[in-house]
Amino acid sequence: MKIYDSQVAPNPRRVRIFLAEKGVQVPYEQVDIVSGANRSPEFRKKNPLATVPVLELDDGTCIAESVAICRYFEELYPEPPLFGRNPRERAIVEMWQRRMEFHVFLPIVMVFRNCHPFFAGRIRQVPEWGEVNREWAMEGLSWLDRELAERRFIAGDSFTIADITALCGIDFGRVSNIRIQPEQKNLKRWYDEVSSRPSAKA
Repeated sequence: MKIYDSQVAPNPRRVRIFLAEKGVQVPYEQVDIVSGANRSPEFRKKNPLATVPVLELDDGTCIAESVAICRYFEELYPEPPLFGRNPRERAIVEMWQRRMEFHVFLPIVMVFRNCHPFFAGRIRQVPEWGEVNREWAMEGLSWLDRELAERRFIAGDSFTIADITALCGIDFGRVSNIRIQPEQKNLKRWYDEVSSRPSAKA
């Protein structure tokens, strides 16, 4: 198996961090998304949506979407558990993973897609929509700061996929000048801890 990866995109980083936490090594093949290699007919056979990452299994099966890839490896390598240990924990992790996706990660990505020169001429950009998402992203960080006053990690006492999604979103936000604010002490405490984990460098 191998993973089609890009070092410059936030979604592939989610998978790299996840696998680093598991201690699992998989070969990576870099896809030059800047030149548009991911939009080639050959790559679209692996993922018609032309996004990375893509996990290609030995039988030729291709699995796209970062969380789907992570779930696959969670089944193969359940320790340490990053989706929870039992039905209750798994439901809570899923809830917080989805919240991080919708209220932190996605708004930050939408600012980039609609406002950054990288996508000029590649997609239809709507800068006004990007700025709306900037407001939502900042509101999401404020909300997350309040939530983290009550627990060490996003979904509870253990590091999970929800923390990975939030970390990758917040780090990617720097490209669009979306940052943790000085008054967000709880979020900063959490960020300092999770970004210092060895897996964060994956």
